[in-house]
Amino acid sequence: MALLSRLSLTNFRNFRQVDIELAAGVSVFHGGNAQGKTALLEAAYTLAVGRAFRAAREREVVNFDAARCGDATYITGVANDGDGELNLTVVVGYQPTGPAPVNDGELGRPPVVPAITKQIRVNRQPSTASGLVGRLGATLFVADDLDLVLGPPAGRRRYLDVLISQANRTYLESLQRYQAALRNRNGLLRRQRDGSVEPDEMDYWDAQLVGTGTQIVLSRANALNRLSEFAQKHHGELAEPEQVLALTYRPNVPPCEISEVTEGEFWRLLRQRAARDNATAATATGPHRDDFGIYVDGRDAGSFASRGEARTIALALRLAEADYLADVRGEDPMILLDDVFSEMDAGRRERVLRKTADYRQTLMTTTDVEPVRAVLGDAAAYFRVAHNSVERAG
Repeated sequence: MALLSRLSLTNFRNFRQVDIELAAGVSVFHGGNAQGKTALLEAAYTLAVGRAFRAAREREVVNFDAARCGDATYITGVANDGDGELNLTVVVGYQPTGPAPVNDGELGRPPVVPAITKQIRVNRQPSTASGLVGRLGATLFVADDLDLVLGPPAGRRRYLDVLISQANRTYLESLQRYQAALRNRNGLLRRQRDGSVEPDEMDYWDAQLVGTGTQIVLSRANALNRLSEFAQKHHGELAEPEQVLALTYRPNVPPCEISEVTEGEFWRLLRQRAARDNATAATATGPHRDDFGIYVDGRDAGSFASRGEARTIALALRLAEADYLADVRGEDPMILLDDVFSEMDAGRRERVLRKTADYRQTLMTTTDVEPVRAVLGDAAAYFRVAHNSVERAG
């Protein structure tokens, strides 16, 4: 399995230049708030999936002072097999493409970064973000993961999509084609009100929607069956052992083991809801309306879980994600844990820390390093993050 052995940042968020040597096991980044700890995990995750998880727009990750001078931003990761043999070098770069917008600060506005272009290279060869996915597996836990349990379905759909895409490139391709078909079909529904759509146009995108959507539904059903087992195991180890966690798929189009049967049901529902689609100019049928339920002892966690319980469930889901990727790919992904101990009692925190030591490579952040050191001791590597720099600590 490839380990991330070096992480280098140039003009990324608050860091002008950082080079970190990493090894197998647990690496702990500690320091005060707003020092850049989360940015380090964000950079590592970008190397795995091609996009920063905190940025609504790509240019948010670049250092403003550097960008307005025309300087580029780079995230560079070197991964090897643990024996020192180089396997993979990934570079994600952001290049300013114009002058910074004028901002005199009179209105108290935040600085605006100029437009940027992004380039990805894998072993010096150009790549796309989708081409990068799956090369360096990663599982990420952040504070917003509470929304996996307590939030709307969109977050749970994204969880499944990112997970399965890292394990199966065919799924990612189907997802991209499905999203294109959905956009085009919805566009036709809007134009149809003006009578400017030919019947065969809608037929074409309907066929694309059903064909790719069927593959997505079947893949999600299969993944959730396996995830439920993994999540139940981890939840039992992190929470109260007698509690039983279960995941239940809530598909918009019911899957069947036979692909053709699922496809036939998709067609039936699409035609049945045609009048509704025409009235709303939006497609009501397909996996873009999917969800999955999370239950603890038969109760819907989205309705009954406390924030502390939801955090434990979310972590169990992320660890289940890691097990799923390891099962499918034959190697552990990199585990990224950002401020994982918030709202956890001491006993649960210790169980989580001991669990992290089971993985080949874990990167975590914390504002309070002493409880971590009390459990992991010298078995972990410690890095202090302060004043826009990262230093190895004893």
